[in-house]
Amino acid sequence: MDMKHVKDYIYWLYYQYLLITCSYVLEPWERSMFHTITVTVVAMVVYTAYVFVPIHICLALEFFSQIFGGQPESRV
Repeated sequence: MDMKHVKDYIYWLYYQYLLITCSYVLEPWERSMFHTITVTVVAMVVYTAYVFVPIHICLALEFFSQIFGGQPESRV
């Protein structure tokens, strides 16, 4: 794929993001604050999902295996 096409595609995605969030009407300093807050929130959600979701999945599987007749594993 040509690098110009990749650059145009990334620019198009960024433009779609600006249109969807209506941040194209913001002033430059407001837009930078909006992007900073958005990136921070997305990073915190990804980190939380990475750390806590596997723990909850393991606990849920253990809970349902006990309900449906599985033998509890030894913790030793």
